Amino acid sequence: MKIDRLIGILSVLLQEEKTTAPELAERFEVSKRTINRDIETLCKAGIPIQTSQGVGGGISIMDGYRMDRTILTSRDMQMILAGLRSLDSVSGSRYYGQLMEKIKAGSSEFVSGRDSILIDLSSWYRESLAPKIEVIQNAIESRHTLKFTYYNQKGESIRELEPYYIVFKWSSWYVWGRSVSGGSVPRVGLNGPRKGADNNDFRLFKLNRMDKVTMSDTEFVCRDVPTPDLSTEKIFPGGIKVKALFTEDVKWRLVEEFGPECFTQEPDGRLLFKADYTDMDNLVTWMLTFGDKAELLEPKEAREKIRNIVEAMERNYS
Repeated sequence: MKIDRLIGILSVLLQEEKTTAPELAERFEVSKRTINRDIETLCKAGIPIQTSQGVGGGISIMDGYRMDRTILTSRDMQMILAGLRSLDSVSGSRYYGQLMEKIKAGSSEFVSGRDSILIDLSSWYRESLAPKIEVIQNAIESRHTLKFTYYNQKGESIRELEPYYIVFKWSSWYVWGRSVSGGSVPRVGLNGPRKGADNNDFRLFKLNRMDKVTMSDTEFVCRDVPTPDLSTEKIFPGGIKVKALFTEDVKWRLVEEFGPECFTQEPDGRLLFKADYTDMDNLVTWMLTFGDKAELLEPKEAREKIRNIVEAMERNYS
């Protein structure tokens, strides 16, 4: 919509010292002519925009201009409040709630009583999660290391970490930072240690695996921190070719976890599932959650592990 593009252009001009029509055209996926018309519209609306030609020229906004809050639409305000409300669900304090009240107080004409988006980021773990996030936030802001007990496939260990980011990804919470003590953990991955891991690397730690999280007295100097690459290809590189058969009554789980294109229906009604998996142990665990509604065909190594587990379970329950 044009109004959204106009607000977007204004936001760019307020944040950047200078830009050009071709750059704006590429960013908003319109023609240069459309951008020129938009600039003209903003000028007619009283926005002090200036343009200059030649080398070093471009489009800029007059120094000292500030965007009035009323330029935000009702929908804009609803989106802002929805984001703040979602953060408040995992906050150990009332900061985000108080911030919402400040915004509402000054923007009552833009805020309706109807909330169309409700997000709770705490899942099942609000009581344990919010205090951890509060401690981590305080440690990041004050540049103090974190100390905690960490649990993974290798057991448990005491860790110390320079924290830099709190991350919500794959429906879970993580802290990203530089490990300064403790055992080997995944360099970037989530499914167990990788060979060659160095204790000085930046890593992700899953908050639900952290216990006794405290901020230490040790301060650290903020580093040139790499932004965590959280692409699925980076964290879950695949490599394990999986082929399995599932009964039709668990189709909903396959669709939910891998999408409707991950399987084809066999003549006997069963679903032939094919996908890449990253970790052998996680694959075995996942398959076992289906009970007798699934049969793993490949890889043979995982199939053998499942057979051994089932035989051990049979001995336990015999």
